[in-house]
Amino acid sequence: MEKGEQSEFDHHHHDSATAAAATTATSHHLAFPNGFSQHEFDDLKHIILKFHSYELRPGQCSSLLSQLIRAPRDVVWSVVRRFDKPQTYKHFIKSCTVAEGFTMTVGCTRDVNVISGLPAATSTERLDILDDDRYVTGFSITGGEHRLRNYRSVTTVHEMERDGQIWTVVLESYIVDVPEGNTEEDTRLFADTVVKLNLQKLTSVTEGMARAVDAAAAGTSTSKSTL
Repeated sequence: MEKGEQSEFDHHHHDSATAAAATTATSHHLAFPNGFSQHEFDDLKHIILKFHSYELRPGQCSSLLSQLIRAPRDVVWSVVRRFDKPQTYKHFIKSCTVAEGFTMTVGCTRDVNVISGLPAATSTERLDILDDDRYVTGFSITGGEHRLRNYRSVTTVHEMERDGQIWTVVLESYIVDVPEGNTEEDTRLFADTVVKLNLQKLTSVTEGMARAVDAAAAGTSTSKSTL
């Protein structure tokens, strides 16, 4: 090697160092969402650090949103985990199709058609994680006609005791590129609004499911008592 010439390792090390210097870590674990006490947030902090932390490159933004639901975790998870049926609780989805013989495993994909009126038409999405033991799922957008480039999302579902009752907390975070001509604030506002509306619909759907289960159980109990 000629004197002064950099080795392949030197080039790689320099490139890695440059890339690392150009990224910043998200700080979702430092500011707890509205509606939670400091104690409740402390219980969730390790989950946020593990599953909702991202390395942001220039031109990207990220956010973490939460929803408190009066329904058992298993009921909420049964809806959230269905990668093949996002329309159950997600607004703005006209239809969702999967391949024939679809198996819901990491790496599978879905094709989503979006309702008119949004700056999007279709979205091809990949299941990145599905952990039934830890109640974690996540997906990334890999194609389609939309403006959310390099969008990646993670959703986690947790139990929480409050006022003597068991609630379910859903945390959903994302990272996405800021489209050319848009500001970081505009991009985050748009994405946050969509996620918030989805989480609100998830609340309505799963709380309704929980009430139906309770009503059915009460009906069965009443029937038995009259025998």
